[in-house]
Amino acid sequence: MADDKAEIIEALNLYAFALDARQWDLFDRIFTDDIIMDLGPAAVAWKNRAEFKQGFKNFHETLDNHQHTMMGHLVQVDGDTAKAFCYGNWLLVRDAAEGGPSWMGTGWYDDELVRTNGRWMINKRVCRLLSWTGNPRVPEPNGDQSPDMNMNSLFRSSDAGEVGFLKAIRSA
Repeated sequence: MADDKAEIIEALNLYAFALDARQWDLFDRIFTDDIIMDLGPAAVAWKNRAEFKQGFKNFHETLDNHQHTMMGHLVQVDGDTAKAFCYGNWLLVRDAAEGGPSWMGTGWYDDELVRTNGRWMINKRVCRLLSWTGNPRVPEPNGDQSPDMNMNSLFRSSDAGEVGFLKAIRSA
């Protein structure tokens, strides 16, 4: 089970690396083809990897730089499925943005994973924004993404029964 948890944490961290390095092909190692992505801060949901990859490429390649940090990983494994939770920080930089070049968001990820061909892959991801600071013009709308700057507290989502990881550890 320790190996499973380490592999899952590696997949969660590889997401941030792939995103910031703009190595979109690495998403094929992280997400299933039929990934359900509910990214609250982007105010969009995708229902497959191809659309998600294209949407993220379209948005992030309009930025001059970005850095995503994943931390505080929690993992609950149940056979060939798992639930994971972690916090994230997102620094977005757009040098030409009127009002300053940077925006920083913090929030959390609630993931469901499946073991596919011996590899742990995310098949459902929910992301919620907790707070942000900086220039709200940096993450400006792009294509199907229109940033949602609303704050989402973990305790409210937990109380509403919306956190899959919490449900998993309560039933374990």
